[in-house]
Amino acid sequence: MEKHCLKLALGLCSVVALLAPAHGYVNSSPTGPFLGLSGRWSGAGTVTMADGSTERVRCNSANAVNANGKLIKQNLRCTSNRFRLDITSNVAAQGGWLSGSWAEKSHGMWGNVSGHASGSAILADVAGIGFAAYLTVHTKGDREAVAMQSFTLRPRHGTDVASISVALHK
Repeated sequence: MEKHCLKLALGLCSVVALLAPAHGYVNSSPTGPFLGLSGRWSGAGTVTMADGSTERVRCNSANAVNANGKLIKQNLRCTSNRFRLDITSNVAAQGGWLSGSWAEKSHGMWGNVSGHASGSAILADVAGIGFAAYLTVHTKGDREAVAMQSFTLRPRHGTDVASISVALHK
């Protein structure tokens, strides 16, 4: 089960870089959806297993955003009783669409993310070797000062995890 939890957590954590794009993104804006996301974030959430059991997870993130808010690089660490992850993600926004990649350093795994921001929500697909999931993200705050990022990841296959929900705060 630890291997399956790890695959899901890898996908979950890699996608945190996509959390901010949801905050009021307008396609015609000269600035990107990642404005307000730079800096350090931390938070906690819940992993729900297919059998209904749950476990707490804690995450810390360091984000670097370019000047126009269209590129973000994230270093994310998450831990629970069952796993530890060290993820690097790079995501770009162009014309309202989001695309990027992620890599988990300690386990040598990687994959892609893609999605679309609309208002204060984002819908995305997360994919890697033997893993695929749907992601729903919501943010609270304005374009310059996002106060919270929350997301839920639901795997399509490759894991015994039913969902992961996490909230990050600055």
